[in-house]
Amino acid sequence: MIAQRPADPRDASRLLVMDRASGRLSHHTFRDLPRLFSPGDVLVLNQTRVIPARIPAHKIPSGGAVELLLLKKLSDQKWETLVGGKGLNPGRRVSLREGMEGEIIANLGGARRIVLFNKPISASLDRLGEMPVPPYIHTPLEQPNEYQTVFALHPGSVAAPTAGLHFTHQLLVEIEEHGISIAKITLHVGLDTFAPVTEEYPESHLIHSEWCQLSENTAETINAASSAGNRIIAVGTTSVRTLETVGLRASPNKRAVAFEGQTNIYILPGFHFQTTDAMLTNFHLPRSTLLMMVCAFAGREKVLKAYQVAIEEGYRFYSFGDAMLII
Repeated sequence: MIAQRPADPRDASRLLVMDRASGRLSHHTFRDLPRLFSPGDVLVLNQTRVIPARIPAHKIPSGGAVELLLLKKLSDQKWETLVGGKGLNPGRRVSLREGMEGEIIANLGGARRIVLFNKPISASLDRLGEMPVPPYIHTPLEQPNEYQTVFALHPGSVAAPTAGLHFTHQLLVEIEEHGISIAKITLHVGLDTFAPVTEEYPESHLIHSEWCQLSENTAETINAASSAGNRIIAVGTTSVRTLETVGLRASPNKRAVAFEGQTNIYILPGFHFQTTDAMLTNFHLPRSTLLMMVCAFAGREKVLKAYQVAIEEGYRFYSFGDAMLII
């Protein structure tokens, strides 16, 4: 069921629509989206941009091959990194292309390290790195932008906000022509988004922290639409995470406030959603915090039943797969 290639065109993907009150399901294509919303609704998009974070390197002086996966920028030259290879302990130096080098200066446990580069690396990533597609995608990208939304703007993610991959520029125009507002947030997606929950009790799982930003203008758009009785529709779990982070900080008469900073909000069944009225999302991996968030929003039994229907109907799953709209 795992999609190896994105739909072509993007909005030709399938869309399973669920009424979360009744659990009723209906089948559509993604380009039907404008007709499933109402004038005055607000569609919230995450405009983060995936960086080419997977970098081949070699040990100094042995020349042994290693791989670096940049996770989080700590300063211009210092990055939290996932390393692939043996003997990569503090003090080990590695060479990259273009004369760039890095030194491992801290072991964070597992494969996580802090790497200090000999010069800023961000501006060179397009030449040094590759797009960090998930390990279950075995077909090489034909173009790097296949794993990038058409509205991606702010570099910083190591994984795409995949619900946004279905949009085309033309579809966004049609959505606005239907009287639906488009609001933008930014949340930089970290690799821990995909870490499976291995604990017996999900509450024991250590949730990851990600940087997000919601502007004053977006907060005003959300609050005005909500006051008028319109819906706030989150595109992807990353948008939900941002909306609910600011919702917890909003005053009782508002649903959103401007915010910039780290969020470690953990949304499990029983969570009270403050800001999200509808969710557009892909089909997620088992035992993931993303699937648990969707279950928190629509009910575990309804969601798992919908997933079973999707399997029976031949929907495509995960990053390049089809989409689900929960209204």
